Amino acid sequence: MHDATLKTLSDALAARKLSSVEATELFLGRIRTLNGRYNCFITVDEDRSLAQAKEADAARAAGRAEPLTGIPIAQKDIFCAKGWLTTCASKMLSNFVSPYDAHVVERFNRAGAVIIGKTNMDEFAMGSSNETSWYGPVRNPWDTDRVPGGSSGGSAAALAARLVPAATGTDTGGSIRQPCALTGTCGLKPTYGLVSRYGMIAFASSLDQGGPMARTAEDLALMLNTMVGFDLRDSTSLDRPVEDYMSDLQQSVRGLRIGLPREFFAEGLQPDVAKVVEAAVAQYKALGCKITEVALPNMGLSVPVYYVLAPAEASSNLARFDGVRYGYRTPQYRDLNEMYEKTRAEGFGAEVKRRILIGTYVLSHGYYDAYYIRAQKVRRLIAEDFARAFEKCDVIMGPTSPTTAFKLGEKAADPLQMYLSDIYTIAVNLAGLPGMSIPCGFDTQGLPVGLQIIGNYFREAQMLNVAHQYQLATDWHSRVPPHI
Repeated sequence: MHDATLKTLSDALAARKLSSVEATELFLGRIRTLNGRYNCFITVDEDRSLAQAKEADAARAAGRAEPLTGIPIAQKDIFCAKGWLTTCASKMLSNFVSPYDAHVVERFNRAGAVIIGKTNMDEFAMGSSNETSWYGPVRNPWDTDRVPGGSSGGSAAALAARLVPAATGTDTGGSIRQPCALTGTCGLKPTYGLVSRYGMIAFASSLDQGGPMARTAEDLALMLNTMVGFDLRDSTSLDRPVEDYMSDLQQSVRGLRIGLPREFFAEGLQPDVAKVVEAAVAQYKALGCKITEVALPNMGLSVPVYYVLAPAEASSNLARFDGVRYGYRTPQYRDLNEMYEKTRAEGFGAEVKRRILIGTYVLSHGYYDAYYIRAQKVRRLIAEDFARAFEKCDVIMGPTSPTTAFKLGEKAADPLQMYLSDIYTIAVNLAGLPGMSIPCGFDTQGLPVGLQIIGNYFREAQMLNVAHQYQLATDWHSRVPPHI
């Protein structure tokens, strides 16, 4: 059953072919055996998980079951979970046990899901390779010498290795979609504000968005039904009518207009990635879709805009980690100022410090107008490009990442090359649009390639339908790393 989809597990639990305790023990056993190879999890609490599983079985026996009742789900270690160590993969929070649940965790708990563990990630979600974690890098199950992508690399690798049937992630500039592309899994970044950020440790508040990660589009829809919901505690949470994201999955995509941005197929795209994505588009054409070229002329500015805005917001959000209220505090200091300085110097990793410094610089007197305000203006231009493109098409498609998984350490010494890993995903966050990645084939080295699907605001149901119909016609999403 470890290779079963979330939907299959849900049906098996409903039919009493399997208990939640049995499912939870199965995945805990796999984590116990294989996590040392991939380093997907920071925290596992078997007793707590099994206690939740017993409660789920009791709820099901009493007729109070929902589709996710009793399903083991991994939570990215950026989501606070009451009584669980919540570290954000940083030394700064290595001793922080959360006293409350994030909204997303509350929603899963209410649905009867089981927290199977907290997954590894780039420190404070800052990275594209899952190499910045204080707990060490996550390894890609397709090739353990390669990265799984980041920052949600622990969740993606756990899915690929079949250590979990589903997991949560967060996406600030591609941190759900890019690791899903590099590990052959599925992930969706919803419209900004659709999933509450309450209890999700902030990196860049105007860009961060939680989302589901799973093996199929159908599983993503099942998870999104639980995750979406208005939350008064989050000022950016959107109060919208409830949707059933499972309802449109079976609709035909005949006549769907697919936009291909020429900017997604320019210099820098790995040639065999381009071939695989073009083959996926050809499959959609065979399903009756109409292909049209669209333009996103300001997309090339998305990386510099992002690396002004995101560090600026990070420098403000991370100011709270000072050793006073919670988290790490340096053991030796002479006065308050030295305590602040040494705590932050010792508690944060190199990438986090780099982004704090950049953010503080662009917000400083004399540079705020030149950098921050100008970047916000370009951000609006990027959003307007998408608005014009959607006048000609229903969804936009292209590669999720310009390359397949690269070697561990290959880009660690060159931050700019690392930042360019997200060149196709960042613009979606800047515009606040929904985006997803699904597997669509392999490169010449046998590494997974991801197809990115971008929708207009609140068109998640349409995107999931588009992805599901592709997965009915292909089997890329069911491929498993050779040794799993």
